[in-house]
Amino acid sequence: MDRTETIARIRQAGVIAIIRVQSADQALNVAEALRQGGVTVIEVTMTVPGAIDVVRSLVARFGREVTLGVGTVLDAATARAAVDAGAEFVVSPGTDPDTIAACRALSTIVIPGALTPTEVIHAYRLGADMVKVFPCDAVGGAAYIRALRAPLPHIPLVPTGGVDAATVGDFIKAGASAVGAGSSLVEKNALARGDWGAIIATARAFVRAVQVARAI
Repeated sequence: MDRTETIARIRQAGVIAIIRVQSADQALNVAEALRQGGVTVIEVTMTVPGAIDVVRSLVARFGREVTLGVGTVLDAATARAAVDAGAEFVVSPGTDPDTIAACRALSTIVIPGALTPTEVIHAYRLGADMVKVFPCDAVGGAAYIRALRAPLPHIPLVPTGGVDAATVGDFIKAGASAVGAGSSLVEKNALARGDWGAIIATARAFVRAVQVARAI
């Protein structure tokens, strides 16, 4: 999949599901539940044990059904390893120039993190395809995205932090290209119970909320 198609799939999905769990087996089960719930863009964080192998397994399992990426990437070497395993996009909590450069050299989508207008502009000028606005809930949530979009309409924003099924529509209507959602999508108690049905239901609620917001 080329970069243009990957960006299009992220935008179309509207939700990047962030998997941050305690084991590789949990990650595989959660990814399957998310897919069944209609979420087709999944980010496996590097905090998951064996994250690179998890990505490799998910690529083999889902193929083109799911767009897979790696998150919490802090350096270029990790980005390269993730892409080698089949990751189609790389997400960072902050902006690391070397990581962005490595992804650009590999023709891979890179979504670095930023918060202030200055940081967002800096990340985009370094070569970010989209910018993760994190932690968005700490600075006003959807209202903050709307404020950023006013002077920076050309920069695709991916707010992360404080996004749940009740608020995701507000972020989309505020101009977010997509949102990142972790614990609100993969809820801790459901995960502890192995209640994959609950995760499927939450995923469906997110997908529906995005569709409703875009139809307005």
